[in-house]
Amino acid sequence: MGRLAPALWVAGVMLWECSLPEGTHVLALLAATPALACAGSAGRSGIWVGGACALLALYPLGLCPGDQQFGGRAATTAAILCVAMASCYAVRRRTRLADELASTREVATAAQQALIRPLPPRIEGFTLAGAYLSAARCAAVGGDLYDVAATAHGVRVVIGDVRGHGLGAVSTVAAVLGAFREAAHDESELAQVLRRLERALDRHLNCRGLSAPGKGAPGPAQVPVASASAAADGYDDADEEFVTVLLLEVRADGSVTVLNCGHPWPYRLSQERDGAPVVEPVAEGEPLPPLGLLPLPPGPPRPLRLQLPPGETLFLYTDGAEDARDRSGEFFPLPEVLRAAVTERTRAVPPIPAAPAEVVGRVRHELLGHTRTRLPDDVALLALRNDRCRVHGQAQGPGRERVAVRLPCSCREPSAVGGGGQL
Repeated sequence: MGRLAPALWVAGVMLWECSLPEGTHVLALLAATPALACAGSAGRSGIWVGGACALLALYPLGLCPGDQQFGGRAATTAAILCVAMASCYAVRRRTRLADELASTREVATAAQQALIRPLPPRIEGFTLAGAYLSAARCAAVGGDLYDVAATAHGVRVVIGDVRGHGLGAVSTVAAVLGAFREAAHDESELAQVLRRLERALDRHLNCRGLSAPGKGAPGPAQVPVASASAAADGYDDADEEFVTVLLLEVRADGSVTVLNCGHPWPYRLSQERDGAPVVEPVAEGEPLPPLGLLPLPPGPPRPLRLQLPPGETLFLYTDGAEDARDRSGEFFPLPEVLRAAVTERTRAVPPIPAAPAEVVGRVRHELLGHTRTRLPDDVALLALRNDRCRVHGQAQGPGRERVAVRLPCSCREPSAVGGGGQL
């Protein structure tokens, strides 16, 4: 439609000119034809074609230089040529800026994927899915973080939320994720991974001039730097920056160790023997303070231990999912959306556990619809399902009875997959 705009404009002006009484003219409006071609994303050739159409309409057959309207039409001709040349310059500049923008987006995409790396669909017998929604427009990262690493100590997962959101918190996200990707492989104890994250965050905040209580205040020479950095990130000088973190270690037998530093507890998605979906929060124990807000206790933190039987899913998220509101001020009903996502698959015969990608996709879709894509805070979503085969006599934890579920083909007997199924 944009490419037809110049022709429609010329035709409209000519019809208007013919309908006006004698002595009234609107042919000067033809000078806008090249500008319309430029606005319609036409190239320089399209601009000159539009200008030529305007000139042909301006000088119909039979007009001679002695006509009394010739002087006015000559001025209109000059205006058409000037607008055409200006439009060509604008198209050239727009093309150059578009190329620069495309190059910048490629660099930004590579940087974003290096920071928040895409999750593999399966890792060590567990199925994964994640999604990231940034509150900053045209950005794929912000103040939330997550990552999963397969280590010699088990599958280790981190999800966190930096105080604030948007691009101002990206540097803190990079510091925490960088420390996790090293410590997850180096440290045999999950508590030591958490302390490595705390030390990395402390170094990062000290470099920026921000400091948590009891961890030392910046020197006089650091105060101007802190003020500039805090102002750039949208914080006041008196504000403190901290990170809520949830660390998980999942073993091959389904045992899960959890350390929580002020982060929302995950949800467990499963089903009962009668096929009824179960969506229950894992909310046992008092969480530790967020990293950077207060020092960790000197002794080893007491982790939460639970069991994730085959077919069950852990759903991790940041508080932006629960705090999102619609225009009427209603909070996003996260438990109801999770229950609906699980219910759709449990209606099958036999019941099938909801795939992590389906759960994450459903929550993401409903969240964007609830807020109409206007998120007040960054949101990170992550789902992890145990797809390993159940071992005879495997414990499921006290008071927990679950139905046997149909697992993916990778968990069937080797004979069913040609004698080479990998667990």
